[in-house]
Amino acid sequence: MLDLHELTTYCDRMLNIAAFDDYCPNGLQVESGGEVRLIVSGVTASQALVDAAIDAHADVLLVHHGYFWRGEPAPLTGLKGRRIAALLRHDVSLLAYHLPLDAHAEVGNNRQLGERLGLAASAGPLAEGSLVWAAGLETPLNAGTLRRRIADALGREPLHIAASDRPIMRVAWCSGGAQGFIEQAAAAGARAYISGEISEQTTHLARELDIHYFAAGHHATERYGVQALGAHLAARFGLEHRYIEISNPA
Repeated sequence: MLDLHELTTYCDRMLNIAAFDDYCPNGLQVESGGEVRLIVSGVTASQALVDAAIDAHADVLLVHHGYFWRGEPAPLTGLKGRRIAALLRHDVSLLAYHLPLDAHAEVGNNRQLGERLGLAASAGPLAEGSLVWAAGLETPLNAGTLRRRIADALGREPLHIAASDRPIMRVAWCSGGAQGFIEQAAAAGARAYISGEISEQTTHLARELDIHYFAAGHHATERYGVQALGAHLAARFGLEHRYIEISNPA
């Protein structure tokens, strides 16, 4: 059993939330109850995940996508009001970490994605403070092999915008809605760039930059940071942790 604020303080410091100008508040978003035994983690604090956490008798729901996004209406009405009311009614606190969880060197989404793709050994951010990670390859890959590796690791077929047939010796990636970083990846010498989503202009950029682009799914690429963080917290503090998957094809 652990005090909620001790858990929150530890996570805030570990993930260095003060270093990020994010689109939402990071850390404790909903406080309900004070003692923590069971952490349930998931990608997005949807009603389905909130209900699953309540059914599991969680004390804390740990997510990547929480609430209170920049520019959204402030009143706690409608969907957001119902979700937060359910958390408060059942004494489930909400911890949410967005960009800090993408960036963390060990439990972050990009580190964890790289591990699942077999790229973590030589992986790291493109530059200090960059959310984009890259890895050089000792043995070149072709695009078909990389596509199959992504599909096998994430359990879904990525959308592939093909480039020329030159061997892939450097791969860059950034989880979630990071398709806008494709030019950074190409400028850093990557022959392939992996992210979660694709926009209309991404196709044209990939073709003109002659870089393979793989849209592997926003949800699919961001499942692993919360799992790694939850497992870390459970091991450190003697807590129970359970990841709950709420399927999402996006």
